[in-house]
Amino acid sequence: MIPTTQRQADGVHRPVPREAMDPAAVKLRDTYARQPGAPFYHRTFGLWMCLEEWRRQGLPDTDLATLFHFDPPACHGLGQLGWCEAPFRPAFHVEQIEDRGDTEVVRDTAGRHVLYFKGRRQGFMPEYVAHPVTDMRTWEENALWRLDPATPERFADLDRRMRAARAAAARGWIMQQNLVGGYMYLRSLIGPEQLLYTFHDQPELIHACMRQWLTLAEAVTARHQEHVTLDELYLAEDICYNHGPLISPDMMREFLFPYYQQLLANVRRRQLDPRRHLFVAVDTDGFAVPVIEVYREGIGMDVMNPFEVASGCDVVAVGREHPDLVIGGGIDKRVLARTREDIDRMLDRILPTMRARGGYIPTCDHGVPPEVPWQNYLHYRERCVAYGG
Repeated sequence: MIPTTQRQADGVHRPVPREAMDPAAVKLRDTYARQPGAPFYHRTFGLWMCLEEWRRQGLPDTDLATLFHFDPPACHGLGQLGWCEAPFRPAFHVEQIEDRGDTEVVRDTAGRHVLYFKGRRQGFMPEYVAHPVTDMRTWEENALWRLDPATPERFADLDRRMRAARAAAARGWIMQQNLVGGYMYLRSLIGPEQLLYTFHDQPELIHACMRQWLTLAEAVTARHQEHVTLDELYLAEDICYNHGPLISPDMMREFLFPYYQQLLANVRRRQLDPRRHLFVAVDTDGFAVPVIEVYREGIGMDVMNPFEVASGCDVVAVGREHPDLVIGGGIDKRVLARTREDIDRMLDRILPTMRARGGYIPTCDHGVPPEVPWQNYLHYRERCVAYGG
């Protein structure tokens, strides 16, 4: 007869014992615990832009995780709440809106009108012509009903997904609820430039959109939490550009944080393992340093990435200033396109310091561009393993 305490150490009701965890899960959890000197957890951030070029350069037809020394997965994303766009169900039907000769305007799944070169819809920054929400009428006609948590297709495969989640939890994996953050969500609805006017001119529209963001996030996380305990709430935010935040801290506190705080309070109250720490993670491009304390004070942020170097981020300096922050990223993609000597100088400065500190996952500071030769990337990855175990 197995004692009750052991039966419940299933990763849902109690953490899995360390000796029963996958080795990669041990490494990732040690990183989240900010254990000084612990081996790095090795993973990629964004090979989607470079693989076509790398294949032309002779990239071997082999398993990339093995070639580049990535650890096996140790984090299970529950999804269903979007990432870079609003989580519409149903999504918009993709169709050409306008033919402009060499280019075309296409409505994408998020309802945005996007200008593309004909025959090429991937691999470059899109140019958005229009967005689905401009006022309260278009919000209700185009978007609100697509964010209804009662839409059956949101939970059509819940049983299958939760079986997979519980199996991952039993192996010690971090159970992550990833979701589109409020700023990213609003930007996908309204557009980056028009959104800035809308905060000022139509604050009631912003709050209506955020109330539905919360309603949907509440419904989905509550269903997930019937089956698993969450280790992390991971917000895709992209709220910064190359000089700092796109909106002020006061606007973040007014339009975003009340909804984040309510969601976090409710998630913590529902946890099947009430003693589990819920990590709060934020993903934002750009110069993120000015918002670190804003997020920490406002929502208790524990984890941040990817710290773009071109925007002025320095993970060594951030790690020194914020010793209890888990950090990912900070490897300059531009340097990876230079010589191996340049790569070594960069890594020699970052990796020993960050391993000694703990709480760091070395990844490129954004998607790896095609200008980076695959042999350079392999050299970078081999140096990460040499420094980080």
